[in-house]
Amino acid sequence: MSKHVVVIGAGVAGLEAAGRLSKAGFYVSLLEKEVKTGGHLNDWYKLFPDRRNSSEVKHYLDKLTLNDGIKILSGTTIEKFSKRKSHFSIITDKGNEIIADAVVVATGFDLFKSARKEEYGYGIYDNVITSAELEGMFRNDKIALCNGKIPGAIGIVHCVGSRDEKVGNLYCSKLCCVTAVKQAIEICEHLPESKVFCFYMDMRMGGAHYEELYREAQEKWGVNFIRGKVSEAGETINNRLVIKVEDTLAGRPLKMELDMLVLMAGMEMSDGGKKIAGISGLNTGENRFFSAADPHYGSNISNIKGVFYAGTCTAPMNITETISHARAAVSEVMDYLKDVN
Repeated sequence: MSKHVVVIGAGVAGLEAAGRLSKAGFYVSLLEKEVKTGGHLNDWYKLFPDRRNSSEVKHYLDKLTLNDGIKILSGTTIEKFSKRKSHFSIITDKGNEIIADAVVVATGFDLFKSARKEEYGYGIYDNVITSAELEGMFRNDKIALCNGKIPGAIGIVHCVGSRDEKVGNLYCSKLCCVTAVKQAIEICEHLPESKVFCFYMDMRMGGAHYEELYREAQEKWGVNFIRGKVSEAGETINNRLVIKVEDTLAGRPLKMELDMLVLMAGMEMSDGGKKIAGISGLNTGENRFFSAADPHYGSNISNIKGVFYAGTCTAPMNITETISHARAAVSEVMDYLKDVN
């Protein structure tokens, strides 16, 4: 317990890193701006591709961090961050100073604010919702329109805020396609009589069992996948949504009426991460996530010696990748602290 490591952020990456560091014999302070730990994991219903309940993963992480070697400081933000020789000084919003031998940044991501894409009508039309809001409906076991009625036709728009030059996000968020497929299946399970349409640019199912899930959505559940970008959403006089989309495979424009439109929001650098970058001098890249020392062999290493990255503060990742990245960060911390007096 001679060395003290501060972990910033108590989402999946932060909890995994803190738990592993404590097991390795370090004293850990885990700082989290929210009241409870878990990050976005608290908002999801079931996880792809095996559709297991998110609470199972949260239980694993909670158990990992339930020991005396970890001090969890929830509802805490960082106001000042500086390095003094081989140590770090962190001043919290409560005026407390924390001295650390090493720091792991695990500030995660925020979902793209869908209201920025005005053409989709989020915040304008009642039954245009985000993928995160749909997860909440799954958790409450009730998918309904604002008037309480059950939707019969539901559209899902991929790449909202990702691969979009107009909003400055040229990168792919990597997980939107598989999340859309998972949610499409869950809608069909909850509402067997409903019709689900996914509007995509191209399907990027680059993970274990992702392609199988995509095939299941089509063959077992009858989800309709339309290759084309939604250009506009409006509302009819009877409060149904009407969308315009170009079907690029059929080579013709479409105009459809829907009861509900779900926007598959992409991932962006979290506001908490942006603040840390601003007060610490940590580098960010063109995608505004933290920029690692090397994308191949230094993805956990920052431009400040003794500060390491874990998880989606560096790029979009799924939970499996996030946990692996956090474990790699712990390995880097251990190697670093061997050489620090």
